[in-house]
Amino acid sequence: MTDHAPRIVRTDTPQGPCAQLHGRWGAAELGSRAQWRVLSDQLRDLPAGAALAWDLRELRWLDHVGAQLLWNQWQHDWPAQLACTDAQRAMLARVAEFTATAQPPAPEPWRLGQQVDHLGVLVLHAVDHARHMLEMVGRLVLDLARLVRAPRRGPWRDVSGHLYRMGATALPITALVGFLIGVVLAYLMSLQLRQFGAESFIVNILGISLIRELGPMLAAILVAGRSGSAITAQIGVMRVTEELDAMRVMGIPHGFRLVMPRTIALALAMPLISVWTTLAALAGGMLAADISMGISPAYFVQALPAAVKIGNLGLAMAKSVVFGAFIALIGCHWGLRVKPNTQSLGEGTTASVVTSITMVIIVDALFAVAFKNIGI
Repeated sequence: MTDHAPRIVRTDTPQGPCAQLHGRWGAAELGSRAQWRVLSDQLRDLPAGAALAWDLRELRWLDHVGAQLLWNQWQHDWPAQLACTDAQRAMLARVAEFTATAQPPAPEPWRLGQQVDHLGVLVLHAVDHARHMLEMVGRLVLDLARLVRAPRRGPWRDVSGHLYRMGATALPITALVGFLIGVVLAYLMSLQLRQFGAESFIVNILGISLIRELGPMLAAILVAGRSGSAITAQIGVMRVTEELDAMRVMGIPHGFRLVMPRTIALALAMPLISVWTTLAALAGGMLAADISMGISPAYFVQALPAAVKIGNLGLAMAKSVVFGAFIALIGCHWGLRVKPNTQSLGEGTTASVVTSITMVIIVDALFAVAFKNIGI
């Protein structure tokens, strides 16, 4: 151990036990892991209470880090016997002063009125979001009527570009996830159906669950996390770079050039993505059924039309159109509400994805209750 290493030497004096400090008590020495372990063990072994005297006069160096360590060891109170220089006492006094002022404030007591006020603020925020969404839907209806009156002046190039970015580029990931979901479902159901000798019913279960519910909802959730966040990020960056303000100055409506093309593109692409995901999931289920239960793909393809009525496919397509339109509207809603800073952009993108996925689940539940007799 070098002379610069911080250490404590316990001695006995006529006045009682005394802790003499040696070495350099600074940030550099206390930052060394080996020296800190030795010193922390020495501090832990010191007797507690005011009977212990402290002698700091042999220290080679003391800065605010070492002073803070001593002050914490003394439990924020001066020891009864302390021998130190004037400079050391001044350092300890400054640490004691700033430690006292840096204490966290006491937590505020729970108040019913404050909680009610907080709930009211949340309700007002929800009403404001709902009003903005209602205005956006109304503006979309007017923009669609304007597009019907003058289709040649519509932003078809934007619609085509969004169709490619939101639809075509989403096919690989949706196919992969759908295929794996089909494999997992087939394997799980085969374990149960084999116990009752009902292996052939796997076609009915997979067909109904994937075509009617899981296929469209899985595709919508993937698109909400992929394209919904992209919509919010694109429009939010336009807010940060003041492009939205420039469009307003030039008289270009946000709804006609930003909201409507994305809504039309995603409403058209979502049914196709849903069918693509469902087909991939059925292919995965077909492969797993062939491997685990010996049900051939030929039998699977032959029995599927009889097991699943065409109304299920129509319901799935209708749900997908609603999913796509709502995902685009929610993405545009949060994008237009982004403030010109990066923190708001990140919060808006996160809120867009969470809201879109929640909306998909709620709308799917409403469709399941409202159309429970169709295709069954």
